Amino acid sequence: MNIIFGDAIKNIPEHFIVLELDTFRSPAGNKTATAYCLVESVALDEFATLESYKKIHADLIKYYKQRQWNYCESAIQGLMGRWRGEVDSFYQDLLARVVAYKQNEPEADWDGSRLKLDI
Repeated sequence: MNIIFGDAIKNIPEHFIVLELDTFRSPAGNKTATAYCLVESVALDEFATLESYKKIHADLIKYYKQRQWNYCESAIQGLMGRWRGEVDSFYQDLLARVVAYKQNEPEADWDGSRLKLDI
């Protein structure tokens, strides 16, 4: 899996699968950068359900930002192992965040982005 940021996705040919991962913000809050992954290969037996997996992943990111923790947990469980496991480390990290947020909700102004010091 390759990670790309921001406008770099404009240079990726359409036949590649690009999935949004995280949005990072600067400490001052005035800059953001979105990270995407470029899935390098898909198992042949997943081609029939490829669009469904892409939609579930997109919904996962959308509902994560909306604090829909239960949906996120279910979606992550369904997506683990997909994309030949290339995205599993992200899903595991996101699941850990979801579990933590269920126990201790983020601040009211949280928008789903993560702090990154070098944007």
